[in-house]
Amino acid sequence: MASTEPEHEHREDEEAAANEDEDTGAQVAPIVKLEEVAVSTGEENEEAILELKAKLYRFDKNGNQWKERGAGTVKFLKHKESKKVRLVMRQSKTLKICANHLVIATMSVQEHAGNEKSCVWHATDFADGELKDELFCIRFASIENCKTFMEKFQEVAESQTTKEEDQETSAAAGLLEKLSVEEKKTEDEAGDDAPVASEKEIKSDAEKLEKKDEELASSS
Repeated sequence: MASTEPEHEHREDEEAAANEDEDTGAQVAPIVKLEEVAVSTGEENEEAILELKAKLYRFDKNGNQWKERGAGTVKFLKHKESKKVRLVMRQSKTLKICANHLVIATMSVQEHAGNEKSCVWHATDFADGELKDELFCIRFASIENCKTFMEKFQEVAESQTTKEEDQETSAAAGLLEKLSVEEKKTEDEAGDDAPVASEKEIKSDAEKLEKKDEELASSS
């Protein structure tokens, strides 16, 4: 007669294993308690006006070749107060900065060597912690994304041109106004007795200055 003991022992082993997997309700406190830490990206006061996936390259002058800087997301970030716009790109996995520079009025972007998915531009970049003149090339997955990037780049550069021209015009107007006020004040203080240089005196002074310049030139 066959014995059923092995089967009985097998059932006991299964029951024991099942009991080990049961939730006892006990709570085990973690050995190390990790606290949430706020990480600053430096972009808190900026607004992203464009974000696109791309691959970035920089031209190595010494090796006379293009070298990859990284693949990730390129952004145009507009500062909420100053309204200045900078281009920032980080690698997708490490978040290391590949490019970081302002987009200014003198910049321009153009298609790279007939490749409709790539474009190039010059910039004074700060990605490595110091200002460097770089020639960048960026490649997108589609022609549409490249066109969008180029249009936004040009739009930002032109907006900076308008802003800088307005600032220069305002500054020039303020300076002229200040000079006009100072000149009028000087005239009022001098009154009618203010000396007026004659044409002969002006010519004489000019000749003296010219003679002095010649003497300095000959002595040197």
